[in-house]
Amino acid sequence: MSDYWIQPTKDCAPIDTSKWPLLLKNYSDLNTRTGHYTPLPNGYTPHKRPIEELKKYGVINLDKPSNPSSHEVVAWIKRILKVEKTGHSGTLDPKVTGCLIVCVNRATRLVKSQQGAGKQYVCVLRLHDAVKKEDLSRALETLTGALYQRPPVISAVARRLRIRTIKRNQLLEFDEEKHLAAFVVDCEAGTYIRTLCVHLGLLLGTGGHMQELRRSMSGHTSENDGLVTMHDVLDAQWLYENEKDERYFRHVVHPLETLLTQYKRVVVKDSCVNAICYGAKLLIPGLLRFETGIEVNEIIVMITTKGEAIALGIAQMSTTDLATCSHGVVAKIKRVIMDRDTYPKKWGLGLRAQKRKALIAEGKLDKYGKPNANTPEGYAEHLLVPQLDVPAAALTVRPASGMLMQPQETDIVMPKVSFDTPVTESFPESEEEKKRLKEEKKRLKAEKKEKREKRRKEKELAAETAETPSTPAPEVQEKKRKRSSTDDGSRKKAK
Repeated sequence: MSDYWIQPTKDCAPIDTSKWPLLLKNYSDLNTRTGHYTPLPNGYTPHKRPIEELKKYGVINLDKPSNPSSHEVVAWIKRILKVEKTGHSGTLDPKVTGCLIVCVNRATRLVKSQQGAGKQYVCVLRLHDAVKKEDLSRALETLTGALYQRPPVISAVARRLRIRTIKRNQLLEFDEEKHLAAFVVDCEAGTYIRTLCVHLGLLLGTGGHMQELRRSMSGHTSENDGLVTMHDVLDAQWLYENEKDERYFRHVVHPLETLLTQYKRVVVKDSCVNAICYGAKLLIPGLLRFETGIEVNEIIVMITTKGEAIALGIAQMSTTDLATCSHGVVAKIKRVIMDRDTYPKKWGLGLRAQKRKALIAEGKLDKYGKPNANTPEGYAEHLLVPQLDVPAAALTVRPASGMLMQPQETDIVMPKVSFDTPVTESFPESEEEKKRLKEEKKRLKAEKKEKREKRRKEKELAAETAETPSTPAPEVQEKKRKRSSTDDGSRKKAK
């Protein structure tokens, strides 16, 4: 049969995906599970989203000004952009400046992951006495690794002793005359640089305190990645509202996918995107491509073929398993990012699902698709979808010359399958049976209604009894009357 195939005249040049944006970068280097899927016209590539969608899935790398608190800055941005929700990647003290990642609307679902990410600071330390540069460098090197820290006296959290890890302390500049030093700190979230400066002063024996602090990196986003000011945000919104100019706004507000480029990627089919948005696990049939080096229980990002982030997930299979297994759970959901119904619903449309729905409608299965008293025997076999296995020998090949070539004779009999057969034909019922089932349903419904009415009356009666005092029994009334008459007689004798 290969004689009749049209062979390609030359190989196509490979597509260079190294310059593709965000989560689609080096897309051609991903491992391919399958290339068969039906693309849907829903969704947008991150950089082509309309402005309203960009507001929904946007983040701002803000240069926080000195004096206002992080909460105030985020509230101002919420009012300027006229959005419902805003959040930030980690609190900065009022006097501290630098990177503050502000998430807008649906992007606030990434706030927790950004708050726990590592941070980098540039600090100016003032020592209270002269010290040598070599001693300061040695002290900075000593205060690395896991350190005990207690929050400063002026802090918004409980002053409990805690352990924080400092990965790197590097001295940038030292002025021996003014006793000022500038150094860079790479640390985990929750580290107090003010406490670190006090510890440096104690270690050097001179005393010291923090003079100035700036955050230069939050997670994987640095101050070189499109840092903007509050004035930029205000001007961009004004230009969009009054001049309908989107360019400045797109320069200020970035897609949320910029925060997810450090995660391993898994590309899924468009048909299973909405199921993931509703919380379903990702299975092998919905997988298109996956990255090398995925380990079990590693956090991964699920993306569409357009590069949109769907959800953060916890991998249930390694890269080797993804390449070899034919079924199973790829990842379970950690945090859904995409809004529901952005893509159409594509589950429950198969032949088996349609047959189950028909059985539920006829009352032969309960509303959850489980067997009940009316379920006929052998319903599970009835739900099986017949598979057509057509061998190559049974096909007729028509070559380019137009002459019909007959296939070899085989003993294969092609099954005749009808997918349009209604479900009721497999389970014939008489008219009397249908009538009996209908009357049974009516009777059960009437009984439920009667019970509800009875419970309602009992509740009303109990409420009335609680509000009005109860009438005493006749014997009790007679005793009270005799007691009152006896009391009246004793009063008269006393007079």
